Formats: sequence, C-alpha cells, structure tokens
Amino acid sequence: MRWGVASVSSQVERLPEWVTPLLAPNAGPMTLDGTNTWVLRAPDAEDAVVIDPGPDDAGHLASIAEHRPLSAILITHGHHDHVEGAETLSRMLGGVPVLAADPKHGDPLPARMQLAGLDIEVVATPGHTGDSVCFVVEDAVFTGDTLLGRGTTVVAWPDGDLGAYLASLEVLRAYPKLMLPGHGPVRADCGAVAAAYLAHRRERLDQVRAALAAGAETPEAIVDVVYPDIDPGVRFAAEWSARAQLDYLRRESQRTREGLDPL
Repeated sequence: MRWGVASVSSQVERLPEWVTPLLAPNAGPMTLDGTNTWVLRAPDAEDAVVIDPGPDDAGHLASIAEHRPLSAILITHGHHDHVEGAETLSRMLGGVPVLAADPKHGDPLPARMQLAGLDIEVVATPGHTGDSVCFVVEDAVFTGDTLLGRGTTVVAWPDGDLGAYLASLEVLRAYPKLMLPGHGPVRADCGAVAAAYLAHRRERLDQVRAALAAGAETPEAIVDVVYPDIDPGVRFAAEWSARAQLDYLRRESQRTREGLDPL
C-alpha cells in the first residue's frame, strides 16, 4: 500500500552476490513497481532457489528459468501476485517442488532448509495473510508483503489478522538484517522498519478509537475519518484494514471486560 510510514531505513544500492532480483511486470496501486522475485544461489552452488515467482507471465517466468537448475520454488504467501506463476514455472523446470505454508499452494515448508548452498530459516509471520512467512538467509530477511520497501502493507481481512500482524512485527524487530521485500526497494535494516510499522499501527489504532468515540460505526465511516485522502482505486484495501482494526479493538474490549491481558 502507498500510504503509511516514511522510510526509516536507507535504501540499499548493492545486493549480496548470492541474490539476483527480477521485477515482475505487474506494477499497480497494490503492487508498487511490481512483485520482487528473488533468485538465490551461493557462489559455489550448482543449483538455485527462487522466492515468489510472481504472476503467470511468460516473459517473467522465462527470465526465472534462465537461472536453472532450480531446486525449489519458495512462497512467502498465497496472494496471486506472488504465487500465480508457481505451477507454470514448476512445469517449465520439470516438476521442481513448490514449498509454501498453505497446502493449497505447495508442499509443506520445513523450519530450516539448505538449498542453493545457503541456510534458509522459515519464520512464520501471519497477519497480512494467515499463511505469511519470511525467509531468513545469511544476513538478509525476505519479507514478502509483511514489510514493504515503501509505504505499509494491508492486513487483508478476513484472512489477515491485526493481532497476529502486530505479533509478527514484534518478531521481526529482532532482525537487524538486510530487508528484501515483496514490493518496493531493499532496505538496510529489517528490524528498524518493523519497529516503525509497529509505531504506525499503534497510531492508527488510536485514530480508530477516536473515530469510534466520535460516532463512526462502520468500516466505511472509519475510512472516511482515518484515511480521508485515500486513492479511490485502493479504498477497498483501506476498508479491509478498517475491518481488521475494528475486529482487533472488539476483541481487545472483550478481553478487558473479562479481566484478561490486552492483545
């Protein structure tokens, strides 16, 4: 999404030698410059691995296939702009396995893998979607849509969950590593971006609380108050976020009434 936090972590001009970026030709209001596909291969490795093959675009998939042999296709989450091309790419490469948190999109992801001469750790980061994960590789974190290189992401209600998302941001604060997102530029410090996202989300929740107190009762009314300058083309996504915020606050209020710790 284009609205949200300003940059708190500098852009990176040079990537590690084991990373090759490929930008999918699907730029738009929700995808920024397009989906970032990442091809990973250690300098001495024969095979490569790809993260998020992106849309089912013949030219883009052919560009990925040029890096064969590939040992696996890894998926950060199941939105079509990240996973749509996976099945086609797998066929192009003779049945290379697709690995994803959601079984609808591939075989199960192990917690750790050694592929393409690299150690890959899978970190569950639900919130943007229920199946979102990040991949920690060497001194880098591939964040999918959990953290973006520009702006902030949407909590895609009802699959997305704001409470889970806030918890995932807390997890990512502990990774002061290079951040390679699913959209937008690479950032120098994943942990710093996660901390800024947390502050932004808490500020938004305060704004929603104020809007509720002033009489806004629906997601549409919340968007009118909290996102007054929203681009009409992405208003639907702001309403997803508003629904997620309202659901979070409802559950927070219920826990308070029951004498439980806040979310």
